[in-house]
Parts: sequence; C-alpha cells; structure tokens
Amino acid sequence: MKNCIPLLILLCQAAYIHAQQIITTHASQHSFSLPEVICIDQQDDWLVNKAAELLRADMLAVTGREPEIVHQPDGRPYILIGTIHSSFHLDTAGLSGKWEAFRIAASPGKVVISGSDKRGAAYGALELSRQLGVSPWYWWADVPVRKKDKVFVQEGTYESGPPSVQYRGIFINDEAPAFSRWTREKFGGFNHLVYEKVFELLLRLRGNYLWPAMWGNAFNDDDTLNPVLADKWGIVMGTSHHEPMLRAQAEWKRYGHGAWDYVANDSVLRAFWKKGIVAMGKHESIVTIGMRGDGDLPMSNETATGLLERIVRDQRAIISDVTGKPATETPQLWALYKEVQDYYDQGMRVPDDVTLLLCDDNWGNIRRLPDPAAAKQKGGYGIYYHFDYVGDPRNYKWVNTNNLARVWEQLHLAKMYGADKIWIVNVGDLKPMELPISFFMDYAWRAGSGDTMRDYYGEFAEENFGEGSQRVAGENSSGGRNERDSMKVGVASRFAGDYSSHDIGGYLRQYSEMAARRKPELLDESSYTLKQYKEIVGEWEELVKKVRLQPYSAAYFELVQYPVEAMYNLHRLYYAVALYKSNRVQNSAWADSARVYYMRDSLLTIAYHQVANGKWNHMMDQTHIGYTGWQEPPVNKMPDLAGPYKEPVVPEIYKRIAATDYVSKSGDWVHIRGIGKFGDGITSFAKKRSLGDSTASFADKHSLGDSATYHSARASAKYVFEASGNTNIYLNFSPTLNFTHGKGLWFTYSIDGGREIGTTINAHDDNKELWSKWVADNIIQVKLSQTFKPGKHEIVYYQYSPGIVLQSIELENY
Repeated sequence: MKNCIPLLILLCQAAYIHAQQIITTHASQHSFSLPEVICIDQQDDWLVNKAAELLRADMLAVTGREPEIVHQPDGRPYILIGTIHSSFHLDTAGLSGKWEAFRIAASPGKVVISGSDKRGAAYGALELSRQLGVSPWYWWADVPVRKKDKVFVQEGTYESGPPSVQYRGIFINDEAPAFSRWTREKFGGFNHLVYEKVFELLLRLRGNYLWPAMWGNAFNDDDTLNPVLADKWGIVMGTSHHEPMLRAQAEWKRYGHGAWDYVANDSVLRAFWKKGIVAMGKHESIVTIGMRGDGDLPMSNETATGLLERIVRDQRAIISDVTGKPATETPQLWALYKEVQDYYDQGMRVPDDVTLLLCDDNWGNIRRLPDPAAAKQKGGYGIYYHFDYVGDPRNYKWVNTNNLARVWEQLHLAKMYGADKIWIVNVGDLKPMELPISFFMDYAWRAGSGDTMRDYYGEFAEENFGEGSQRVAGENSSGGRNERDSMKVGVASRFAGDYSSHDIGGYLRQYSEMAARRKPELLDESSYTLKQYKEIVGEWEELVKKVRLQPYSAAYFELVQYPVEAMYNLHRLYYAVALYKSNRVQNSAWADSARVYYMRDSLLTIAYHQVANGKWNHMMDQTHIGYTGWQEPPVNKMPDLAGPYKEPVVPEIYKRIAATDYVSKSGDWVHIRGIGKFGDGITSFAKKRSLGDSTASFADKHSLGDSATYHSARASAKYVFEASGNTNIYLNFSPTLNFTHGKGLWFTYSIDGGREIGTTINAHDDNKELWSKWVADNIIQVKLSQTFKPGKHEIVYYQYSPGIVLQSIELENY
C-alpha cells in the first residue's frame, strides 16, 4: 500500500464494489445466458419479493423481455433470490450472522443470490441490476437504461459486505421551497407515494437509514402508510438531531400543549414522547434522545448538564416501559450538534449503549472524533454530515457545491477513528445532490482505513453515461423543448456522436472543485478582485464550452450541464457588476450585461423545470442571488448597481508553490488531487508507533511547548524558493477543525536550516467571526514573516497532528 500513497487520486485498491464483474455482453466458455426466470420463496420476507419485482422490471427495461417470477425451480434456468432463512436451504457458510452481506453464486443455468438478511438479499438483486446497466438514479435523474440484446453471466462466486458503516442514510432537510412545492405538485404532499421513491433509491445505493423531511412535515402523522412501508422496504427510520423519541417537531406544533420546556412542562413532554415509542412498535428504528430548544435552537443560554441528564434518564425509562425490554435493546443516538457538544465536552455522558453521533460544523468539517485512548463506547460513534445547510455564515441550498476530495478526506478520518456506526448526511432537497450522495453511500459501504480517494467522478460518469447512453439522446431529452428554446438559454442541442464517460467525469471533477471555492450564496461583486474574477470566469467559460459539446439528454442536463451553466452565469453576473461599479462611465455597458445574466439565470431555471416533460418543476426554486445576510431574500434579487464598489484588498503575490511541489520529503504523504482551493493538497494518515503495549493506536500525546495534541507519525516536506528582503509566507490549509479537542492541530516549520517552530492552524475555532471567514473562503491561512538575503531559500514543513491538509505556500514582499 505504501508504494501507491503518493499517487494523485488513483485507485490503489482494486476491491471496490464493481470490481467483481458478474454481467457481460460477451459469450465465453465460462459464461451463460442470463436466465429469464426469477425464483423466490413465498414465505421469505416482503422485501425479497419487492427486490424480485424490481429486478424483473430492470431486466425487462434492459433486454425487452420480462422474466417470470416463480416460487420453486421448475427445470428452467433461473435466478434465485433469498435470505439464508428461506426454505431453499441456501449455502450459509460465511454469511450467517453478518449484517447486510450477500453472495452471488453463478453456475451454468442458475444464479443464486443469498442475503444474510433481507437487505442483503435486496442489495444482491440490485447489484445485478446495476451491472445490467440500470443506474440507481434511473428515476431520480432520468438516467437512461442501457439496452442490451444479449446478456451473459460469468461463472463464479461474488461476495460483498458486511458494510464498513452499519447505518448509512440521508436527511431530507431545508426542503422548502423546492422539494416541498415539487412533492405537493407531483404527489400531493409528503406521503408514501414519494417516500417509496426515496426508499427504492436508498436500497439501490445500498443505504438503509432515513431522517425524513421535517420543515412543517411529520413522517408518521402526514401519512400513516409512511412508517409501515419504510419497515417493509427495510429502511431504518429516525428523526433529526433535535426531534427526540421519533416525534417530529411539526407534531408538537400540531398536538403539543404548553411550552417546549422540560422544567415547566415535563409531564406533557413525557406523554408526547411516549406516543412516539408506542407508534414505533416493532419497526426498525434508531431513537434520537436528548433535547434541544424549540425550532432547533439551544435549550438554554447555559450548559444545563444536570437537566439534560435527567431528560435522557426519563426518555430511556419511557423506552423500557413501552417496549417491555431494557432500554439497551432499542438502538438510540445522542447527537452532539452545535451547543450540545458543549455538554459532552464538559463531562456529560450517556449510557454506554447509546451511539454518540458526532457532527460537522455544517460546512463539511468534522468538529470532534473519538479519543482513541478513551474507553470504548459500546453503542459506537457516528457522523452527521452536511451537503446542504441553512444558517451562518450563509445558507447554501441551491446546487451541489461539494468537492468529493474534501468529503473523502473527512470521512476517511472518521473511519480511521472508529466513527462508523452511523453515517447520516443532510442532502437538502435531494435532487441537486446526486453525485455526492452516490459517493457518500458507496464509500460508507466500503471504506478502508488504508485506502486512497479513487477517481469517483469517472466511476459515476461511467455508471450514468457509459456505453449505450448515447442512443437515447433523441428519445429522452428535453421533454418537449425545441432546439431554438434550448439554444436560447445556451444549453446544448442534440449533437451526433457518442458520450465519453471519461470526459464527463472530468467535467464533474472540474465543476465540483471550482464550485467548492466559494458557495454561490456567498458570492457578490466584491468576492474577488477584477483580475481574479477575469481568471475565474475564464475557467468557467472553458468548462462550459466543453460541456456544451455533448449530446443533450435529460440526465446530462440535470447532472452536468445545468449546474455548470448556472454557476458560469452567476460568476459572469457578479463580474459584470464589479466591472460596471469599478468605472461607471467607461464600463457603462456592463450594467446591461449584468441585467442580461440575471435574466438568463431565470431562463436556466425554466429550462430545468421543463426538462423531462416538467417532471422536476420547482426543484430549482431555491433563492441564490442577492444574499445580504445568512438567510435568503424571499426571491432572487438583482444586485444593486447604484451602490458603492469596494474591490477587496488582496496582496500581489509573486509566488505560489503547490503543496505537492516539494523537492524532498520524508514520511508517508498522501497527495489528494483537487482538494485545495486552487489545486492539490498533501496530508499524512500514517499511524504513530504503539504506546508501549501490544495495541497499535493511531494517536498518543505529543508535546509542543506547553501544548498537547494527538499526532501521527512525523512527515516532512521541503520547499525551495527565491526571495529577497521582507517577505510574508502564507501557509494555506483546508479549514479542518480541532477535532481532537486539544489545543489545536499542530505542525512545525523551519526556515533555512533553523530550529523547528511549532504552531497550530485552528486553536481558535470557537471564534465565530474567524470560523466564518475560514468556511466562506474555504481555507485557513497561517502567516509567517521573514527577512531574506537575495537568493534561494528553503522551508521545511512538518506535520504532527492528523487531519491537516496543506494546500499551498504563497510568498509576497512587504
């Protein structure tokens, strides 16, 4: 493994989910035709029958021939789907007792899909569908099914699971105005009709856990079939970090009496919570315990540890009383979200069987990971992560702005530290987050402590735009828009030729890396200097030209073209405003250009809402232009052309050195392609030696001056540069937080052979103003000052703490 660490996001492990190829279009002596009979045990779980129905529909879509479902083999070639508890006496060796594992055994004339449980069997059947060419996003993103005249199965035994993370799910949140308007129009509300689409997507992505929409919605109360069907589909249900005991906040607003205050109204609250556990029945669930204030606010202005401990005790008594079993037998979590982490940091603990759900800062930076030296938590640890957020310093809800390299690096740390019981991610309206959701679920299924970030952009493109996709360019395209309408907003018309999934993967990578630099809601005319804006708009222009040279289909427009076009247009809008305001007389025409770009944003939204015959109307309703504070304006607002202009003061930097451009190194560095704001980054995940006993540990205590922190094995990188006179040296890091809860994450440096000087990147991450700048700029900058004699000089950077990602070094004279 060490030999491949320095490579840039290359696949160093062959063992990822589709490495075991089952389906082929080429006949050989070790393959046979895909059977057209599906056999299931009538007495097996409902989900096994549903998986068989889904596979039958997928096979019909791929081959044009509909398989027959039978309940006993009848001499014809067959595909058998079952759990190890079925009456078919399946081979249980290696499966029994495992969580959600499956085996696909193919021998001439039969394919046997065995699941260690009902979800394992369903995952096995749907893995066959994925390899047939049916994307998990066939419905949610209109990805065409790949037609195949002949399909063969390769002989052999293929196994997968158990997953790296036990519970893997999404949180539909901040769902107004887009998702809520869309679901009301298409389904009549948040009922079982729309949720069954979500359940199916989760299963196809090998997920198993859901926090449902909660902005004025109540999963159990809005449609009584919601929880019933979730259980049938094998989806483990929960409620968000501030909705305890499986009751939605909306239910309290509908049925609660008095204040959401346990000191003043404890008996009413206990009765309210009890109904949540009664309604749970035998449905598979994870119960959120604890309490926050009404409306996801802090419970009090102070850290009321004694009160929260009492609340948890009373909630667990309710769980035990209603279920008739010890509370330890019902899965529970305590979410250490925002100020709730203060309770934990000040010593509050919950019973050992409860999962501690650690959280990010809402901007993709994990706040706390388990102390490897502390006693183990029987209930384990999980992660609550964000792809979408409403709050400081700005909302970000409109389009996907998540750089997968950064997501991987943070989740990789979580796995290394053992936070792998639950991974749940806030996906907002779901629809714009197809790419990061896929990555999150795939990585949760198979995350390794020694892996590297593979080329997931290419994998996603191959699965959704690979062989066969080009055939539908004319038949599953604009949903009725003619070519003139398409070109009016600049989207591609239908060109001849094949998709190149390799190219599309590159487009998705460039988009994600560029979009993550600064969230669109944080953009305005003063975000960059004129020179920087010109360069950045030029980069977007180059990407949009490439994107427009692809065949146009609904899926391509939704997943690739719309986000690129929309972000390109938004940057042009603010650049035009900046140019006009910088010289109103000389640049007067730019005011009209800005108005055109503002209108074009609306036309792009209309194009999205008309795609696939209007299937996704309202999904791009989210406000994204004209933010002046953390919360959105009620509608998009044309930037003010009359106000003053103040170009940001940015030092004229004469040299930027990429973190990967070291001249020598020691230790195990990992190069992470594209993680930086303007390029690649380096970090070290190398483990420290064991702590004097037989147990290898990732962390121990290391002292730098009078400060202590957990640290990895020391790694160093030397950089050479020319300088003269008074020079500022800026070390640019990813905005990682102090997740070890020491006195910051530490590194040292030495200049021109001098002594090592230790410092930290984030000792003050509790400073809200400072933190807001870090996440808005997507960078932490450490400034050093030095006076140099003219000539060549060197700086050696040493990483001591884990999780520090160096992006670049910049130098300027002063």
